[in-house]
This record gives sequence, C-alpha cells and structure tokens, in this order.
Amino acid sequence: MSIDSSLKIGGGGISKHRNVLTRTERVARLISEGGFDMSESNPIGLPKVGNRKVVTGGKTKKKKTEETEES
Repeated sequence: MSIDSSLKIGGGGISKHRNVLTRTERVARLISEGGFDMSESNPIGLPKVGNRKVVTGGKTKKKKTEETEES
C-alpha cells in the first residue's frame, strides 16, 4: 500500500518556517528587542510576537551575452 502524498514529510522537516513560537523563543526575541526583563517580568502571559518569513527576491532571468548570441 502506498503512502498518501499529504502524509509525506518533505526534505525541510523541522527546519521549515513556523509562525508559532515556543515560550523560550518568544522570551529570547523579546529580550533582544528590549521588551522583557528576566528579573522584573513574568514569562507567563507574554505578548504575541510576530514571526514573519522574510521573502527574498525571486529568480532573475540570465542576461544573454554577446557570446551566446553569436553562437
């Protein structure tokens, strides 16, 4: 019997982009942004932290050089 394509795990596995962060990841991000102080703040009830995937430029077409045009 074959496995349905929706159940297969791609090559990315766990390294895929996730929108939901764990509490430790949120605390680390808030500390780096200056929004959390470990000695004064409570790690329960943290504010939401956006985790947006940065989109880089798409593939660009290669420019034809004079050499390929002459061939």
